[in-house]
Amino acid sequence: MDAFKDVDFLDLNELLTDEERMVRDSVRRFVSQKFRPHIEEYYRKGIFPAELIPEMGRMGFFGVNMQGYGCAGMSNLAYGLVSLELEAGDAGLRSVVSVQTSLAMYAILAFGSEEQKKRWLPELAAGTKVGCFGLTEPDFGSNPMGMRTKAAKTDAGYVLDGAKMWITNGTMADVAVVWAKLDGRVKGFLVERGTPGFKQIAMHHKLSFRASDTAELAFDGCEIPANAIMPESDGIKSPLSCLTQARFGVAWGALGSAMDCYNTARDYAIERKQFKDRPIASHQLVQAKLAHMLTGITTAQCLTLRVTQLKEEGRARPEHISMMKMYDTEMALDCARIARSILGANGITGEYPIMRHMCNLETTTTYEGTTDIHKLVLGKDITGVQAFY
Repeated sequence: MDAFKDVDFLDLNELLTDEERMVRDSVRRFVSQKFRPHIEEYYRKGIFPAELIPEMGRMGFFGVNMQGYGCAGMSNLAYGLVSLELEAGDAGLRSVVSVQTSLAMYAILAFGSEEQKKRWLPELAAGTKVGCFGLTEPDFGSNPMGMRTKAAKTDAGYVLDGAKMWITNGTMADVAVVWAKLDGRVKGFLVERGTPGFKQIAMHHKLSFRASDTAELAFDGCEIPANAIMPESDGIKSPLSCLTQARFGVAWGALGSAMDCYNTARDYAIERKQFKDRPIASHQLVQAKLAHMLTGITTAQCLTLRVTQLKEEGRARPEHISMMKMYDTEMALDCARIARSILGANGITGEYPIMRHMCNLETTTTYEGTTDIHKLVLGKDITGVQAFY
């Protein structure tokens, strides 16, 4: 595809403000001009183009829906559109913004001291500094309360010991938001690059999210000052609230992947000719596949827009975000698989984005809360009975 096109069967663009359309269009131009021409190279090499981060900061991508400290202060819908357009390019591009905004910056804004906010948020918003978020561990993903990373109080501050795994932005990060147990209770800490006892170790050989910086964070007698603790963090609900923010952007991003797959499959079906030199779009089964994809995308758009409205009004519950993240990512993976079938053997080549989106979405359905966990979150909301511990 030369350009990403809207998939808007119900004329939902009418619900956007002029400012939100401007944001969408500016991100789309950025992705088209600066990222799409090189994404296959990034993906093959397993690298993220860190040189794009300052420009992304200048364009206001980081903290777009946050107020003050150099952030754009725009709507949650604007943030969703940024996420959608970035992931239409690649999930690795969107994940940089998701982690920087909804995990690192949000954690500092919600739980940090005023000193921490003033020090880090303006530079993170500007893209002159990079942040990451350390919650997941080698042995604990869906059960964050099992974390083994510990903090101990010292005369000079704290000492951290433990490890975090699958950390996006991990090797690039200038500051890591790290969650650890202090006297058995989960607390958040800000750990700077170069702190003795802190290692940022690149993870290689990924077959998904290849154009993303993924790392392990290791803490071995890592001494941090007393002012490194985020004073308002208190218990597991603190990092989980950050995940709720991040899942919102992840769900919007999945729509971008699905729409890119649909656009690619539709254009290919119209152009590709087989059997008496007719386009494969004339085949009933191909039309049925395209109709299925469009219906799934349109349903997800309606769900996502409604949850976004509730979020703007301060009425979105974590369960709403769980449904949105669960449905959008599963729908997008379904679209990628169907699109691959329409393209046939061409669907697995780097000439088209289908297989790359599909591999990324296999990961997206299991991070920021697996699909199964989100179903159980909804199940508890429906029945009042918790089915996991």
